[in-house]
Amino acid sequence: MKFGREREQTHKAAPLPEQAALVSLVTPHGERIPARVLERDQGAVLVAIMVPLDSLGGVALESLMLEFVGPQGRVRLGGTIGVVSPAEPDVLRIADPRSVEVLQQREFVRVQSARPVLVYTPADQFEVQSYTVDVSGGGMLLAGPETLRMGEELRFRLTLTQGEAPVTGTGKVVRIDPQGRRAVAFRELSDADQRRVVQFVFECQRAERRRGLDMGDRYGS
Repeated sequence: MKFGREREQTHKAAPLPEQAALVSLVTPHGERIPARVLERDQGAVLVAIMVPLDSLGGVALESLMLEFVGPQGRVRLGGTIGVVSPAEPDVLRIADPRSVEVLQQREFVRVQSARPVLVYTPADQFEVQSYTVDVSGGGMLLAGPETLRMGEELRFRLTLTQGEAPVTGTGKVVRIDPQGRRAVAFRELSDADQRRVVQFVFECQRAERRRGLDMGDRYGS
């Protein structure tokens, strides 16, 4: 009995995402559905799906996992998942969340995509045209400009889709790779623009997956 009590006392509750945090619902095929945390406590997590989806059936719900980035890395949680109300099918409740996996990886899912970006730095006071190498919900990798220094803060206008208003915000140069490309972490971004970036990444992933399936069908794999 003593050892049983010791095990219970040392048992740690599953790490949970912060309220309003961006998270993903991961399908068995690896598809990530972006969502945002509405409420959370040790008994349950309430999330809202951020992109339009067909209604999720019971089988699909049972197979989903909640994924988020925490201090210990990328965490995946399992639990009993259900729709909160038929009137709000995009709001899900994960009851009795339990830690399934902790990956030592602290970056958002990113996709390779060349998108035009206008960069403004306080030092230069003029705009510089660049483009992204990849994009994620937490930042972007820029092909330049070479004038950007490590730790420098900047303003940007990122065009995700031609003909639509650009995503605007501020960022900070957090890494310069051997090719001279600048990794910029988002600092200030409106909720609406954050959702646009997340949905852009999600749609790019779906397009890549469709291309992979088409190539598989073409070559009989």
